[in-house]
Amino acid sequence: MDANALALDPARLRALITRLEHGLLEREDAVRLALLAALAGEHVLLIGPPGTAKSALARRLQHAFDGARWFERLLTRFSVPEELFGPLSLKALEDDRYERLTEGYLPTAGIAFLDEVFKANSAILNALLTLLNEREFDNGRERLHTPLVCVVGATNEVPAEESLQAFYDRFLLRVPVRPVSDAGFAALLTLDDTVPDAARPITPAAREGLAAARDAVALESEVLDALAEARRFVHEQAITVSDRRWRQTVGLLKTAAASSGRSAVSRIDLWLLPYCLAEQPAQLGALTDWVHATLLGAQPLEAAWLTRAIEAFEQQFGIECQPRQDDGESGKMALAHAIGGVEQGPGVARLVTASLEARMQPRYGARHIAARVAQLDELLARADVHLQPLRTRAAAMDEALRQALWLPPALAARIAAAHAASVQTMDVLVARLQAVRADFAALPVDDTAAGAAPAPVRWSEAAAA
Repeated sequence: MDANALALDPARLRALITRLEHGLLEREDAVRLALLAALAGEHVLLIGPPGTAKSALARRLQHAFDGARWFERLLTRFSVPEELFGPLSLKALEDDRYERLTEGYLPTAGIAFLDEVFKANSAILNALLTLLNEREFDNGRERLHTPLVCVVGATNEVPAEESLQAFYDRFLLRVPVRPVSDAGFAALLTLDDTVPDAARPITPAAREGLAAARDAVALESEVLDALAEARRFVHEQAITVSDRRWRQTVGLLKTAAASSGRSAVSRIDLWLLPYCLAEQPAQLGALTDWVHATLLGAQPLEAAWLTRAIEAFEQQFGIECQPRQDDGESGKMALAHAIGGVEQGPGVARLVTASLEARMQPRYGARHIAARVAQLDELLARADVHLQPLRTRAAAMDEALRQALWLPPALAARIAAAHAASVQTMDVLVARLQAVRADFAALPVDDTAAGAAPAPVRWSEAAAA
């Protein structure tokens, strides 16, 4: 294999991503998705209003691939095939051949940007279907192979016409691009427009090497089960996903894994699913939330069952610690009698009060205390059954995030924080549970009591897993 193919490692790709996103504010997702799509041999559609750096992103993508020729066109309903595919050859017409001079046009491009892509007429769109899908172009009687790596399409809105759906489906990744947020507005106004020097571009040999590595990437049962869950969810959401799109999505996931230096697709790669499965931009939010919560575990843990159990034991401890009446007299009356029976002096009343409180403190037999502690030990064991897998998943997720080359940093931070918060929630609850256990274990013992064990403390376990 060419040395350049071996050089296409995660560190090199990280450097390339950094160069591509320099100066493109809040475009981390779009940059990564566009580059990954190109490496996977797929096309990407940028959806957003004018002036949101869609064309700038596409132009930078050209410089990421060595030898990739650039082609760009703004399409309108008046566009003609000659603008994209080249003028007719007059010399060929003299010989009764209908051929185009394609040099410098889309059939010879490596990276192409088609703005307002859905405004083209049917003659153009039909020719584009074959070009995008098979990388081939019918020129006269010949079908020519093209060097096309990736087409970046741009549109203000997705098409509603049935006639455009086949062409729309050719774009595997559909990426909303929004104006810079209020938080980034000041940075936008002071942005340095200098385009960074191009990083070492990806050679054709490197892409071939990555394709070979991708073919060897495993799709293990855990990920297959997650994809089956995703299929059920999109069906419930009335989102149509073709079999071809599912297979292309798996190819994208394998490309993400191979380029990250992994031999198998990881759950962390599934963050890409919403951009492949959403038919409309409005569906992206619900899909993203579901993937993050269900497939990536980025959802705060509530552990309501354990919280209710702890609250029940804390309440029971409060009840069992309530001072009992001393020989049928109220606390105040007993205190008055006690103080009245001794000589008055500094601190005497306080000492007598402490003595009285000690006499009024409830005492329990060893069997009672042991029963409470045993029930809490059982609950601690159940909590540990939940806590240890959380720790394991959090550690595994941290490791996966370190290897997740394509995951945007902000999303990686949110996922890591959610897993850490779940562990912290359980740690806090376990600490409360240990504290109330210690409280019960420290109850005063009545050595003369030999009553029956108390009824177990009850709580609702409806949410227990």
